[in-house]
Amino acid sequence: MDLETAKERAGPREFSPADDLPEEYRKAATRMIEFHANSEIMGAYLERPFIRQAPSIDRKLAFSAKVQDEIGHGQLLYRAAESLGVKTREEMLDDLANGDGKFLNCFHYPMESWVETPMIAFFVDGAAMRRQATLRRTSWEPYAHAMDKVCFEEGFHVKHGEDILAELMSGSKKEQQLTQEAFEEWWPRIIQFFGPTDDKSTHHDFAASVGLKQQSNDQLRNAFLDQYIPKARKYGLEIPDEPRIRERDDGTYEVEEDDLDWDEFFTIAKNDYEPGLDQINGRKAAQEAVQWVRDTIEGDASAAGGHAPQAAD
Repeated sequence: MDLETAKERAGPREFSPADDLPEEYRKAATRMIEFHANSEIMGAYLERPFIRQAPSIDRKLAFSAKVQDEIGHGQLLYRAAESLGVKTREEMLDDLANGDGKFLNCFHYPMESWVETPMIAFFVDGAAMRRQATLRRTSWEPYAHAMDKVCFEEGFHVKHGEDILAELMSGSKKEQQLTQEAFEEWWPRIIQFFGPTDDKSTHHDFAASVGLKQQSNDQLRNAFLDQYIPKARKYGLEIPDEPRIRERDDGTYEVEEDDLDWDEFFTIAKNDYEPGLDQINGRKAAQEAVQWVRDTIEGDASAAGGHAPQAAD
């Protein structure tokens, strides 16, 4: 199939591994899905310490389940990317561990306090739901199928994060103050979750033309603001003065995008942000720590003349 035919046919769940797709499509889809898979893994590693730090057994159980879900989402997405025939799952995981794999901006920042957990579990996961809901109509069928499961589980994650936020904002004055301070720190990062502005996006036009993406970065960003500014205010959070948010006559919102630190964003996008290197190195150390498990499984399978089961990550 040539590229023009692919563009003509592009529609929700239109293409599968049985289709002879042009290289441009397969590479673009691989880049997009690999980025998504990496982000699921790195988000899980960012939240994993809070299984122990959670203030109650119920919170510990919920965080443990959430981290397991996110790792599982990464596995689904690596398989959806692998089915395009450009890179193997192992190559993608190695690139992530070696600092070559890209992932979402929010997961490059350290998270050190319990009051920061709803910034990821409610706001970032809520932003992810806005984006992922549109990807259920992506043209690469294995990706869309993965989104069915991911969206179902992410809905629970958002509710979990919202419950933590409600608890913190109905707690002591100190808890409320610390939560507000965390929100002010994370708010610009959350708004940048959707990527660069449309005029700076290098991948959107092609991805949209072949049905991989359904909405632009700015469309998703503004839809998120419309939904989550009222929710933030509902729990008593004050929207920071910067970046400036404009309320239109129809009650919808738009951010003054020039107020955001795009230099830092693009430094992060190149994996050159210094604090983010700790996240990347932590992932590499974790992969190396379980290499003996993979080696043992592969060795046992070879000795038995069979096939090794897939090692966990």
